[in-house]
Amino acid sequence: MRKYDDDNDQKTNKERWLLTYSDMITLLMIFFILLYTISSVNSTKFLQVATSLNKTFEGTNYVIGQYSGNSIINSIQSNNNENNIEIKLNEFIKQNNLQNMVTYKIDERGLVISLNDALLFDTGSADIKPEQKTTLMRIGNMLKTMPNYIRVEGYTDDVPINNDKFHSNWELSVIRATNVVKILVDDVNMDPKKISVVGYGEYRPIVPNDNDKNRQLNRRVDIVIMNTDYNKWEPNK
Repeated sequence: MRKYDDDNDQKTNKERWLLTYSDMITLLMIFFILLYTISSVNSTKFLQVATSLNKTFEGTNYVIGQYSGNSIINSIQSNNNENNIEIKLNEFIKQNNLQNMVTYKIDERGLVISLNDALLFDTGSADIKPEQKTTLMRIGNMLKTMPNYIRVEGYTDDVPINNDKFHSNWELSVIRATNVVKILVDDVNMDPKKISVVGYGEYRPIVPNDNDKNRQLNRRVDIVIMNTDYNKWEPNK
């Protein structure tokens, strides 16, 4: 009985090489499949990747397969432009003692320059004061070289208006913003395709209209240098 077991053990030991051989064959098959896969790279997709990386570093958009988007470099350049404008604006405001008339901030839309209505307009009027035309032109020249879209927004307080020229605060806010744009386009030669006008009237106050000081803050024209992320929403590009 023992001899029979020994014979089986010897037979098993002699056949173990088959396991090793099969493992080796399997590994070789996987190896050659990998080689074949590498040698069959889709040249079109590879070219897209290479081109997209190049464009990204040049500051344009990227396209990889079915995906696309804005270049990271564009955003960095946009932020640098905003920082440069901030420095120039700050110097301009200080040099001309306009701290109470011109302010700026950066929000999710971009750089927002707020011009108090008392700087530009008489009460109830949309005509820009002749002596402040130069102020607007100097601000416009700072913005002229920026590639961003620009939106000029008009705001009023909640005091009703109803005269021969304007029947509502909406009309007053729109015409004021439009007159600012006319100077930016006609006198500063800014690209009209990149500028839009919005009038919010009394309906977007930044503070409650509960006293004269707050109402004065709400009466303003904002020049918004739009973040490049908003470019995709602009029509007829």
